[in-house]
Amino acid sequence: MTLRQLNIVPIVLLAAYIPLSHFYPVIEWWGLGVVFLLQLSVLVYGCMNISSGYFFRALCKAETKEQVIALSFDDGPHPGRTDNILDTLKKYNVPATFFCIGKNIPGNEPLLQRINSEGHIIGNHSYSHDFWFDLFGSKKMLADLQQMDEEVKRVIGQKPVLFRPPYGVTTPNMSNVVLKGKYIPIGWSIRSLDTTAKDKQKLLLRITGQMKPGDIILLHDSIEMTADMLPELIETIRNKGFRIERLDKMLKVNAYA
Repeated sequence: MTLRQLNIVPIVLLAAYIPLSHFYPVIEWWGLGVVFLLQLSVLVYGCMNISSGYFFRALCKAETKEQVIALSFDDGPHPGRTDNILDTLKKYNVPATFFCIGKNIPGNEPLLQRINSEGHIIGNHSYSHDFWFDLFGSKKMLADLQQMDEEVKRVIGQKPVLFRPPYGVTTPNMSNVVLKGKYIPIGWSIRSLDTTAKDKQKLLLRITGQMKPGDIILLHDSIEMTADMLPELIETIRNKGFRIERLDKMLKVNAYA
């Protein structure tokens, strides 16, 4: 049973509750409350967890038995941070995917060009990354993503296809936008939580302690600790027998239209 199919449970409970309430009126209010809370819990979980596939299917890992994983970085480009990460990736000959924010591109075109020229790929992480992005209507949301597409195309001459929703939140409107824009939604299977991490070794252990074949690791190139940890992360991944593959190759999808 999928998460969306769980919606039938509250409906069944409500159907059973209605006749029962005639005989046991005392359960009338709390019975309705239980049904409502169950429905709301399923909805909130589906929205907040991209891997749930509640509104649409996102690729969150590769179906493989090979000891292979992919690195992804959100929220760039950031001068001084993205540069350091690119230096490390180049040193270790490791490919990665950068889900960039469109508004960060003007003035940082050389960074985007470097990401592309050094063999990494660029994905769409929206133009605005607005706090209320998830509440945008379909038309406004699509325009936001297309504005990001145009920024990338302006700089490297290619239109990104891979899309990672801001905050990893999904909505019905986003489902329509993904379909209209012909995007491939990308999630993750290991969320590093590097944006809130205080200890580099704990962050490293959180990532490497749960790795499985086909995992997609979510990091941020806006975080100094992430850049500092990256060499040790790459070495640990390799010491555990894993190969780091570029996300589009691991998932067998096209990165650009």
